Amino acid sequence: MKKLKSVEEINEGQNVILRIDADVPVVGEKIIDNSRLLKSVPTIRFLLEKRCKLIIVGHMGRPKCQDEAFSLKIVYVELMEILEKNCNDCITNVFIEDIKDEGKILKAVADNQIVFVENLRFWAEEELGETSLFDSLKKVKPVFVNDAFAVAHRKNASILLHNCFETYYGLNFVEEYDQIKRILDSAEQKNGVLTIVLGGAKEDKMKHLNELAKIADHILIGGKLPKLINNEELIINNKKILVAGLREDGLDLSDKDIEKFSEIINSSKIVIWAGAMGFYEDKNCQKGTEKIAESIANCQAFKIIAGGDTTASIINLGLKNKIDFICSGGGVMLEMLVKNNLPAWN
Repeated sequence: MKKLKSVEEINEGQNVILRIDADVPVVGEKIIDNSRLLKSVPTIRFLLEKRCKLIIVGHMGRPKCQDEAFSLKIVYVELMEILEKNCNDCITNVFIEDIKDEGKILKAVADNQIVFVENLRFWAEEELGETSLFDSLKKVKPVFVNDAFAVAHRKNASILLHNCFETYYGLNFVEEYDQIKRILDSAEQKNGVLTIVLGGAKEDKMKHLNELAKIADHILIGGKLPKLINNEELIINNKKILVAGLREDGLDLSDKDIEKFSEIINSSKIVIWAGAMGFYEDKNCQKGTEKIAESIANCQAFKIIAGGDTTASIINLGLKNKIDFICSGGGVMLEMLVKNNLPAWN
């Protein structure tokens, strides 16, 4: 696999377009989980120490137009509070609402250490992968730093900027990339049992089964996914794939499922887990997720998890320190396992 050029190699004083994962959950006017922002703080601090000027871009949600409810203003206020905490110096910053306004961009970069740009999904070019969206930034002669691993599998304009500018990858991005590369290298060398646990309700995980079965020794399927399987030949005839029978109402693992899944997990050298094992929003349907979380946390394997409910269950049970790595997103993790090369660097 390709070796990514780390942000640690960047020259001092560069103007930088920094792509972060700004897609945080917001309720009302409050961010309820800022963990995605925290992942990019080391990269931002590193760049500021190198006297770089930053143009920070990202997206939030799926706005159908320039909807103020999806504005990144709240995200950038939160990020500045994080950055300025325990910092003696005030970091000059400004928020730009129109990425296409070249005049404002040039003045903002000249006058500030950080320029925040509005939600990229306010412009159709972002999801269409049209990098012309960033033409207004070319006169500041920036380099591009990608620290948004969670969307590395998407062909968005801000992910494809490595085709337009000299490119480096953020500290968090490189760490996540290296951890999944380690899994692939281990699977290729057959270094012990690799078990992949898939759950949740997103059917798109199923499209990866054929390729995942080539690298995994076991694939355990729970959550809503067993109800989406319609006697696919691949699953029926592949002894590597174990589909949960679920309890009678179909909303959680049965005790038999928990026992079998836990037995396989305990015999594994590497475990990858993406997706809750039941309808996790209902307290009566959390047993399967919690029991599998405990099995994974307490086994001797190298453990990677991804996904909101997956991570929440680990945190709620006080088991986070027993997990070797928490990946930004389940989708990108599975895509990298089966494709190796993703739009963010290919």
